Amino acid sequence: MKKVFIIAEAGVNHNGDINIAKRLIETAAKAGADAVKFQSFKAELVISKNAKKAQYQVQNTGNESESQLEMVKKLELDEKAHDELIAYAKSKNIEFLSTPFDLPSVDLLVKKGLKIIKIPSGEITNLPYLEKIGALGLKIILSTGMANLGEIEKALEILEFSGTKKDDITVLHANTEYPTPLADVNLKAMRTIKKAFKVKVGYSDHTRGIEVPIAAVALGASVIEKHFTLDRNMSGPDHKASLEPDELIAMVSAIRNIELALGSGIKTPSKSESKNINIARKSIVASRAIKKGEIFSKDNLAIKRPGSGISPMRLGEVLGRAASRDFSADELIEI
Repeated sequence: MKKVFIIAEAGVNHNGDINIAKRLIETAAKAGADAVKFQSFKAELVISKNAKKAQYQVQNTGNESESQLEMVKKLELDEKAHDELIAYAKSKNIEFLSTPFDLPSVDLLVKKGLKIIKIPSGEITNLPYLEKIGALGLKIILSTGMANLGEIEKALEILEFSGTKKDDITVLHANTEYPTPLADVNLKAMRTIKKAFKVKVGYSDHTRGIEVPIAAVALGASVIEKHFTLDRNMSGPDHKASLEPDELIAMVSAIRNIELALGSGIKTPSKSESKNINIARKSIVASRAIKKGEIFSKDNLAIKRPGSGISPMRLGEVLGRAASRDFSADELIEI
C-alpha cells in the first residue's frame, strides 16, 4: 500500500500574520504531515462586496456586520509572503501547497514551482478556472464538498479534456460545513466516487476530532486533508473546526498505524504469528496406548495440540491403517 499523503491544512488560520504562518509550518512538520497547505487569493477577485458571510463564519468570528470581503481581505498572502513561506517549508522538510481561488493566483503558484494544485469545493463549477488548471499538466487534488455525482463527473471531464490525465487527479470527498456534523459526513460516498469514476480518492475533513479521517484511511483514502490551528480560541473563521497541535500529531500517528495494519491484502501467515502455528493448531494423537499392528480408529485416536504432527485434515488417511509401532497415550501418530 502506498503511503497516505497527509495535508495539514493551515488555510487562513495564520490570520494574516506571517509569523503565525511560520509557526503553523513548524507544527505541521513536527506532526509528520507530508504537506502544509495555505490559501492563495486576491479577495476582490474572489468575493463581491455584496457577498455575505456563511453562518459558521459569523459564529466563529463573532462579527455579523463585517462583510465576507472585509473578513477575507485581512487574510491575503502576497507574493513576498509566498516566497518566504515556501522557503521556510523547505527548511522544515515539508511540502508547501496552496489552494488558488482566482486565475492570477493559479499563475502565481505555477510561477513558484508547485507541482500539485488543490481545487477547493467552491470552484468545482467554475468552468474557466477548471479549464486553466486542467491545461497545466500538473497533479490535481479536487475537493467535492456540496457537489453531486453529476457535478463531479462534469468537472473531471473538463480537467481531462483540458489536458490532465485521470491518473494525475485525486478526488476528495468532503462536506463544506465547519464543523461538519457526524451524521452529514457520509464517508461511504468516497467509495462511491472511486467506483463511479475509477479515480484515486481521499477525504477532506471538517469534523471535530480525528476519528473520521482515520476511518477514511481504513476505507481506502490515499489523501487526507485536515484543518489545524495553533489554538482553537484564536479569532478567525476556521479555527473552531481545526485540530490543535497535539491532536494533529495524534491524527498523523494514528493514520500511519492504520497504514501498517492494512497491509498488502494477501491472506497468509504473518512473520510474527508463524511461530505460533504448531502451538495453537492440533495434530492426530493416540487417545490411549496403541500396540503395533492395531488398526487406527476413532476409538484410539484424538485431536490435540501441538500442531507439529499429522494435521486433523488428513484424518481420513489415517483411519483404517495399521500402527507401524507402539504408541503411548498423547503421542503424535505417524504413518
